[in-house]
Amino acid sequence: MSRRARVTPAEAGLPDGGARRRTPGLRREEVAVLAGVGASWYQWLEQGRDISVSPQVLDAVARVLRLSNAERRHLYVLAGLNPPAPEVAPERRNRCDGLRRLIDTWMPYPAHIMDMYYNCVMYNAAAAAVLGMRPGQTQNCVVDFFTDPLYRSRARDWERNARTVVAQFRAACSACPDDEGFQEVLARVKESSPEFTRLWEERDIEDAGQIRKELDHPVVGLLVVESTAMKVPARPDLTIVLHTPLDEANTAAKLEWLASPEGRRGAMYPVAG
Repeated sequence: MSRRARVTPAEAGLPDGGARRRTPGLRREEVAVLAGVGASWYQWLEQGRDISVSPQVLDAVARVLRLSNAERRHLYVLAGLNPPAPEVAPERRNRCDGLRRLIDTWMPYPAHIMDMYYNCVMYNAAAAAVLGMRPGQTQNCVVDFFTDPLYRSRARDWERNARTVVAQFRAACSACPDDEGFQEVLARVKESSPEFTRLWEERDIEDAGQIRKELDHPVVGLLVVESTAMKVPARPDLTIVLHTPLDEANTAAKLEWLASPEGRRGAMYPVAG
């Protein structure tokens, strides 16, 4: 009812008739006509009665009431249905300044941001120094995991984590089985890595979360970090991956040194492998 009151007849494409309306916004009957449902059924929907509701009808009502994606998902929850996948509001698509500040503030620890296809959108200086992220690579985290010799030479636990990476990527692909973007990445990594193909055929599924990583850096030696993948509700198409030092191998102090002016000079030339 509150959202119905916000939509004017003009916004809904209806004439207001020039008369005073006792109802702010749209009338129930007008919403029902515009959504293609019966007036009594729509009244029962507003009253929360136990009626049969389909996603198609809810989408029609959401369209008439000009609901945002978050409000549309909430409508599904109120109706007892599984909500649709989150979408990025158009006005937020280009707002990445806050995310850039987040990963830069995470310094001296590595952090990067991926899109839904595991393409690297941005990374901080520590991710470049520790993980080997750099211009000129494919910049897809799945492809690089299996094909970048620099990263592979640093990852002590590469074989163990490879299975997890593939299982998490399969879970992401399964959520969008017909998405051409996922199929393109899948074709690229299958073509370039028999190891990926072998693990892919095992059909393991795992939710994204935390992964322990042991890295052999060419300057400071062993680093032990825990990567945590997180979603931002305002940008559901992006995943933030933060690497936190564990209490092993003096990792935090080593990362701090690598981010210092002295450490940046020392790490400028050595290359693993």
